[in-house]
Amino acid sequence: MFSYYSNLCTEVYDLTKPVGHSIGGDIEYYLDRLQSCSGRILEAAVGSGRMLIPLLEAGLLVDGIDYSPAMLASCHKRCEERNLKPMLYEGELQNFALPHKYDAIVIPTGSFCLIDNRQDSINALTCFYEHLTPGGRVIIDLILPERMEIGTISTSTFTFPSGDVITVENKLVEFNMIHQYSVSYLKYEKWREGSLIQSELQRFALRWYGIEEFKLVLDNIGFSDIVCSTDYVYGKQPTDGSQTFTFEAVRK
Repeated sequence: MFSYYSNLCTEVYDLTKPVGHSIGGDIEYYLDRLQSCSGRILEAAVGSGRMLIPLLEAGLLVDGIDYSPAMLASCHKRCEERNLKPMLYEGELQNFALPHKYDAIVIPTGSFCLIDNRQDSINALTCFYEHLTPGGRVIIDLILPERMEIGTISTSTFTFPSGDVITVENKLVEFNMIHQYSVSYLKYEKWREGSLIQSELQRFALRWYGIEEFKLVLDNIGFSDIVCSTDYVYGKQPTDGSQTFTFEAVRK
């Protein structure tokens, strides 16, 4: 019934988040934090390469992993257009085994929050830990949701150079502040010359974390030197109005 970052979602993502499109300064931040990294880097939830490609073009050695075949196909295409040949893997973040160890594993843009099952998120962090070299780092963006009423509906329209139009209806169906998750249904519809030619329904779930909670999770897995930053300024302390946090931690 539900798709997961399938074809229409990928088309909208590629249109609205092209290669090199920085969200709040995240690409610049990750380039700065990774510039001293001489070994392999893994971008988890790599998507269609918005951040991967700038990292590669900066001379870093970066692999990517994602669960969505459509996103990976777009990423392959974009890399080929630029004569880049990273190792890209299809797999679940909570259960993967890659042939390399990494000096850094990054997961930007709040994508970690898409792992809505708490045990799966802990398993993903454990996989990250096991794939890091001693002294290797994870850098993870987390986001907080804006509270909305269940049943709230919003609609967005995206027009493509071909003339095709994709509409996206976002309906919030669950919002649980105590258990820290929300679920929306996203309905994608693609229109051509006034006729509906394709549709997808996606279950979009988010799980969020408190700052001290996430520090404890990282510490329990074995990470050390945990730093939480905000606004893509390393070491800047979060405030009540902060919506995005970046955690950095080291494998012992």
